[in-house]
Amino acid sequence: MKISDNEKKKFEQAKKRVEEIKGFYTHLIIYILVNIFLLLAAMGIFKGNFGLYMPDWAHFTTPFFWGIGVLFHGLYVFKFKSGLFKKWEERKIREFMERDKEELEKYKDEQ
Repeated sequence: MKISDNEKKKFEQAKKRVEEIKGFYTHLIIYILVNIFLLLAAMGIFKGNFGLYMPDWAHFTTPFFWGIGVLFHGLYVFKFKSGLFKKWEERKIREFMERDKEELEKYKDEQ
């Protein structure tokens, strides 16, 4: 059974998509685990004087700013792309295709 070039391309795109989604979920799990650890450390659980009080606002800066990064990562992975991302992606694809075409032409001219 021979696989066509179109099927190979679709397979590669699907594989890349799965890797992107897997990367997002890995990022999200690490975000949750690290921030739970930071919150518990700020509450004093590792020093033995655990209190049921809320840590200062400064302890929430890491989860807040990192959370913004996780949000944008999720938006990108799940294709909530704005026009800016889409245009940039299309421009880069064209750029790489033109570069590959120039390389191919260069080798054809040499022969």
